[in-house]
Amino acid sequence: MQAFAQACLAVLQQPEPLQKAKLAHCIQLGSSKPVPISLPLPDHPARPETLLYVTPGKAPKRKWGSEQGRLALLHAIAHIELNAIDLAFDMIARFAFTAPIFPEWTSEFCADWLRVGQEEAKHFGMITDLMAKRGMAYGDLPVHGGMWDAAIATRDRVDARLAIAPLVLEARGLDVTPPMIEKLEQVGDIQAADVLQLIYQEEIGHVAVGVTWFTRVCKKLELEPQSHFKHLLQTRYTSTLKPPFNHQARNNAGLPKSFYV
Repeated sequence: MQAFAQACLAVLQQPEPLQKAKLAHCIQLGSSKPVPISLPLPDHPARPETLLYVTPGKAPKRKWGSEQGRLALLHAIAHIELNAIDLAFDMIARFAFTAPIFPEWTSEFCADWLRVGQEEAKHFGMITDLMAKRGMAYGDLPVHGGMWDAAIATRDRVDARLAIAPLVLEARGLDVTPPMIEKLEQVGDIQAADVLQLIYQEEIGHVAVGVTWFTRVCKKLELEPQSHFKHLLQTRYTSTLKPPFNHQARNNAGLPKSFYV
């Protein structure tokens, strides 16, 4: 378990995105007994020194009708998936070896978030492969750091991280991805649409993992999940939940409408 935890930390410390995804794919949980581990966790995951950060409003525009606009979209999605890799492995390294997860649930928690992290690494590879075929690499465009701001705001409690990362950020992906797919199909970019469709289906499962663990943690802490989720939204999330919502996909992930409307 010590080696597994160190491998998760190595993912967070790897600045080169493609190598980060490769490291994620190579990790295996094994069958060793959970032991308490204290890791020197970074506040921010490593990134290439050449990566340019801008405020969200300054990010490149995503215009569907042009190849450059669609490349800007793919680059933005790649950035989301890269952050999602780090969120999954930070979830393990930061919370799996402390209460209320440790020791009863550590192995199960690690297995679930390892699967999520490896699927996010696969998604990053799918998007960057498609970008490469069109002459672009991750880092060719500026990005913003808003997604990791949510990780910083929830780094002290696993219930807060579970509420904001999978139940807010990833659930938002369920809302916005189907319209993206439809627009890509309308402009004839079937290849990109097909990639997003594959990613979308697996993201439903990621939200479901988040719902399951949030519910379990709340029960262990003797908190009512729905009311506690709304409390965490008010205290740990700097924005608000905005429609339209993909109620069917959210429901398929186990996230009822009563949580977010």
